[in-house]
Amino acid sequence: MNIENHFIQMMSKSKTPIGDDGAVIGKWIYSKDVFFENVHFKREWLTPYQIATKAMLVNISDAIAMNAVPLYALLGVAMPKSMSLYDRQELSRGFLECAQEFGVEIIGGDTIGNTKLDLSITIVSKSNHPLLRKGLKCGDIIAHTGNLGHSLRQLRYLMAKGCVNSNSRFVKPDLRQKFIAKSRYYLRCGMDISDGLFSDTQKLCSTNRLNIHWNKKLPKSIGCSGEEYEMLVAFDPRNLQKIKRIANLARTPLKIIGSAKRGTAKNRCKAHHF
Repeated sequence: MNIENHFIQMMSKSKTPIGDDGAVIGKWIYSKDVFFENVHFKREWLTPYQIATKAMLVNISDAIAMNAVPLYALLGVAMPKSMSLYDRQELSRGFLECAQEFGVEIIGGDTIGNTKLDLSITIVSKSNHPLLRKGLKCGDIIAHTGNLGHSLRQLRYLMAKGCVNSNSRFVKPDLRQKFIAKSRYYLRCGMDISDGLFSDTQKLCSTNRLNIHWNKKLPKSIGCSGEEYEMLVAFDPRNLQKIKRIANLARTPLKIIGSAKRGTAKNRCKAHHF
């Protein structure tokens, strides 16, 4: 069994169900992701500004994935005492500028010294019509936004001592806020693609005790590319043209990958970051 999934199951005895991108309490949604050195990034790959920006983006992605408006952030920052004053200023600038871009107010948190740079961010958001992972029905179309595979390819460049563009998907994910907000009425369920298409499709299907009929076989270079932060969505086939029209207006590529069917979904990827 996947260690992460097993741990979450052991923690899932609370009154508030665990399993979506964030916890829904009334109209408020609370989400948290960690962003740790040597697990999610290496400091020789990204500048402090880029590290802070991506850490904020991957957390804001959870709010957007649930059709919520991110409002507040709490930061947990564990940083090496050897970090220069300039690097600390750039880390702070990355947090602040990314938060301002999405209208998020940083309201507090905690900082400690550490042997490496580890970040933990809590996002507080609000939604009148949250998009959950539950709701998938047999025959529903399953699709994703954008083009997948770039993040894994760029990760491999970095691990081979190469470099990537500062606007690349691995450095700065492109969140699909406008598309989700406009299409929410027609979507059955959805989530962001953080662990890879195969892994997250399995999560979406398993949550609804269903499987996916793939339209075509996809290579692992696409299906196992994590940290894409595109959207995985499902909807009634009768709403296909409406969803396509919204995607065009939002300038969001939309790729249909299959449809929901009875059965048990399987994941073809290992659970990992790098």
